[in-house]
Amino acid sequence: MTNQIKTIVLLGALSALLIAIGGALGPDFLTGAVVMAAVMNLGAYFFSDRIVLALQRAEEVAPEQAPELHAIVGELSRRAGIPEPRVYVIPQAQPNAFATGRNPDHAVVAVTEGIVRLLDARELRGVLAHELAHVRNRDILISSIAATVAAAVSYVAHVAGFLGVSSRDDDGPHPLQSLLLVLVAPIAATLIQLGVSRSREFEADRSGAALSGDPEALARALEKLEAGARAIPAQVEPATASLFIVNPFGGVRTVLRWFSTHPSTEERVRRLRAMADESRGGAPGWSRGAQPGF
Repeated sequence: MTNQIKTIVLLGALSALLIAIGGALGPDFLTGAVVMAAVMNLGAYFFSDRIVLALQRAEEVAPEQAPELHAIVGELSRRAGIPEPRVYVIPQAQPNAFATGRNPDHAVVAVTEGIVRLLDARELRGVLAHELAHVRNRDILISSIAATVAAAVSYVAHVAGFLGVSSRDDDGPHPLQSLLLVLVAPIAATLIQLGVSRSREFEADRSGAALSGDPEALARALEKLEAGARAIPAQVEPATASLFIVNPFGGVRTVLRWFSTHPSTEERVRRLRAMADESRGGAPGWSRGAQPGF
């Protein structure tokens, strides 16, 4: 399935979820939900990157402000054959990064202050190659839309719960119904995101490592970023977690792994190091048919 078809299916599924929330609250809310879904579809397509960057409080940096970042992004963009994306910095201590935008001509690469401090130049180059692989693979539109719309669905569900709990109108939603909306809607939105998040990370690792010519650098970076995510609390909107190169909430364990938007870092590192071994003449280790390490 192409990313264009995935985008249409994703928008349709999340719009249906939003309309279902409105329908559960009553006819007046249903009308509003239909209108909001229409506006959301247009807004998510054209402005999802701006919304995501605003949610992270990211700021664009010029070449003179971040010469090393721009030099790496420029070099890798030329190797990838794509326009050089704009570069943003997120004022957060947790080390992480993501790419966003409608297409390669309107792409953005964003990194946190923490990742610049933590990684050496080689590792940072590996991470940026991964993000530029997302741009070249045209993953960025669907991932940005997923994050934006899932955040909207989560917000509407919480508002619905507030209205239901505080309502004294017998015709209004029952408090238990509203509680279920608050609990179920964000989970459902996240489950829809899972269909577009995990496989694209494996592919971006593979094509990003090929772009940089240095799978080991990305493997080492992922290990450091995973440790950083566990040690430093995230200050991000949960619905946008799938955008980042590693789960900003430090990974999950047991049954909660099914709600993770990322494959396991251990499996990603294993595949990258197998790819590095193969490039040095070892046995082939990156199998497209291998099962993700859920």
